[in-house]
Amino acid sequence: MITVGIDIGSLTGKAVVFDGTAICGVVIRPTGWQPKKLGEEIFKEVLEQSGYCAKQVEYTVGTGYGRVCLPFLNEAFTEITCHARGAYYAVPGTKMVIDIGGQDSKIIRLTDKGHVEDFAMNDKCAAGTGRFLEVMAAALGMNVDEMGRQELTVEPVSISSMCTVFAESEVVSLVAGGAGKESIIGGLYRAIAERIATLAGRMMPVEQATFTGGVAKNAGVRKALEKVLCVPLVLPADPQIIGALGAAIIGQERLKRKR
Repeated sequence: MITVGIDIGSLTGKAVVFDGTAICGVVIRPTGWQPKKLGEEIFKEVLEQSGYCAKQVEYTVGTGYGRVCLPFLNEAFTEITCHARGAYYAVPGTKMVIDIGGQDSKIIRLTDKGHVEDFAMNDKCAAGTGRFLEVMAAALGMNVDEMGRQELTVEPVSISSMCTVFAESEVVSLVAGGAGKESIIGGLYRAIAERIATLAGRMMPVEQATFTGGVAKNAGVRKALEKVLCVPLVLPADPQIIGALGAAIIGQERLKRKR
């Protein structure tokens, strides 16, 4: 049974082909300003990569904010549901998912069987998300990848605001005042971690958590989160595709019920 999961996020679109036992194709592309067009393009591209054709796809599931733009879906599900399914498949037995995407953050508590037990979501502002990091990196005269590669060996400064606009002004003032980039980046990472810890509040403690989303690729954010939460974070092989993977897995479940 071939299923496709498509996750159209605020910054990137992801598509996954799944055959019930393995991932057969993955595509990740910037979302841009035409989510419908992107969804159609990555659907075609991921099938070409996997070697399957559209007629062989038995179920297509969408998620992410752009899911409403995709007319070819069999079904659409929330990001919470899809990330839970994908994370539980990637890290069997996980009890908590921390997902930091382009413009929102999600904390999902799972049951022993991988179903959503509780969740908290910050989708009202971009504080602590991928977009937040992009703005802060630009304020420091670098890109996000360069920011993520920085060795943080000095004491971080205190960042008082997590509002993207105010934090950017604060970073500019710190640079003008002579603060080093390492200490500023460390302060930003710690501020992000503290915000996530507050969001996770009632769902703690857990023995470990699964870290997903594009920001999970940033080692500095990951270390700061582990330090503040006092739990180890498990990173899936590709943390950025977990929502799309979960969507494809839900497609498999739908097909099994029909048969």
